[in-house]
This record gives sequence, structure tokens and C-alpha cells, in this order.
Amino acid sequence: MNQDPTKIHPHPPFKPQHLNAPGLESQMEPRPDFGLNSYKGSGKLKDKVAIVTGGDSGIGRAVALAYAREGANVAIAYLNEHEDAEEIKKHVEAEGVGCILIPGDIQEEANCKKIVDETIKKFGKIDILVNNAASMTTAVEEMDELSHDRVVSTFKTNIVSMFDIVRFALPHIKPGGAIINVASDQGYQPRFMLLDYASSKAAIVAFSKALSQKTITKGIRTNCVAPGPVWTPLNLQCYTADFNAKCGGDMVGYERPAQPAELAPAFVYLGSSDSSYTNGTVLGVTGGIYTM
Repeated sequence: MNQDPTKIHPHPPFKPQHLNAPGLESQMEPRPDFGLNSYKGSGKLKDKVAIVTGGDSGIGRAVALAYAREGANVAIAYLNEHEDAEEIKKHVEAEGVGCILIPGDIQEEANCKKIVDETIKKFGKIDILVNNAASMTTAVEEMDELSHDRVVSTFKTNIVSMFDIVRFALPHIKPGGAIINVASDQGYQPRFMLLDYASSKAAIVAFSKALSQKTITKGIRTNCVAPGPVWTPLNLQCYTADFNAKCGGDMVGYERPAQPAELAPAFVYLGSSDSSYTNGTVLGVTGGIYTM
């Protein structure tokens, strides 16, 4: 049955709430919809192996579940949110596929290598790499709030880690494989309050487009997803409780944030053979925010 997309899913105002980093989905009201009761698989990724960084919660959690329902084994990399990670692992394994959890801070090169090494040790290959993990810290009002250490930390998590993980993973990805990086509408329509985050996301767009020129010579597609406002722990860490109560309501015509479940199909498309002629593109799932 067709549904008006502006009428489905929760709309603000939400309960005023703020999460301290890294934040847990169980602390959010309402809980995000990651597709548990809605996503239906069709075998598009049967017997594939996927790495999903930041796969414990938010968009990454929805992607991990969708990939499992499409038949993929999933390696979930995350920082230290063990409660969320164990929860999604149970849902992934309930689909009859394999799942491993790989905790660690991807600011450290050794942990980026660990993600690849443990995936190969468990599954013997990598077919899809989803670079989704990100840091978005407290919104700022003045330039002097953006300390050197904060900016370096944001870039190490959001973009430097992608260089490392891709470098380690690429030798294991065979022709037909896919790399999917997660940028943001902020890479195109940046706001000063997110200056460090937005700048890193713009860098991810350039990284993805340039990388795609090399990987396609190996038969591997590289693409990028740019979400708009999404109801995730990441967003609730950045803003005040009152700001979060109206999350996305004044940013898009939908008058609501996306639910993670609404992002997952984009990753299934880019990870499957359905996107065999799609390379070096940015797929905006933004509710209408311009991303070109």
C-alpha cells in the first residue's frame, strides 16, 4: 500500500532530550526505527561479506539488519557501545547469517587494520565496505570553540580513518565488490555550528569521487550516501535538548527527520549488482536538501 512519506514516522515535537557521547539507542524517545518490523529482504547480497563501521546504532544498525536480511554476513565495527552492538548482533544472527563485533577507536590506525584482519579471519573475504562511523560533537557559536584538538579528532574519525580502512581492505575486495562512504547534506549545505563536521563530510565527497576512479579499474565500485537529518544517537549528542525536540522539523518539507530504516535501501542498492553501472556518485537521502 502506498503511503504519503510526509505522514509516516514520528514528527516533532519530540520529548526534549540530549545524549552524552557516544549515546545509546535505548536512551532515545521514541526509539529509532531501524527496519526490524518493516525491511523485507530478497537475497540481493546472498553469501556476501560486509563490514559496517558504526554498525551498532543509527544508520549503521539499519544497514547491518538490511544486509543480513539480504543474505550477507556482517562485521560490525563500533567504538564502545557494547549494549547497542550486542542487540543488533542478535538481530543479524536471527537472519541465519554470521556476525562479528569489532570494538575499537578508528582514530587509531591499528584499530582500522584490526577491523579488516578480524573480518578476513572470520569470513575469509570482504565484498562490501561501508564507512559509516562518524563523530559530530557539540554545535558551536564562535570560532574559538573549535580547538585544534577537536578539529583533529573530528577529521581523524570521519575521514582519516577512511583512508586507513580502505587501504587495508582494498587488497581483499574482489571485482564486483563495493565501497560505500557516508557523507552528509552538510557537505553541500554546511552550517557554521557544525563547521568541523561539515568540512570533514565535504572531504568524504571528494575522497569518494577520487577513489572511484582508481577502484573501478579493479572492478570495484565506490559511491557515497549523503543523509539529511536522521533520528539517531549521533544527532542527539550534538544539540541541546530543546533543539532536539524539533529535530528536522524546520529543515525539510517532510517536517520530520528520517528514520534509519529509510536510509538502508540506498546502501542495499549501492552494495548489490543493481548498481552495476553506478560509480563515483553521491546518493542524497535528505528529504529534499540539495546535494549536488
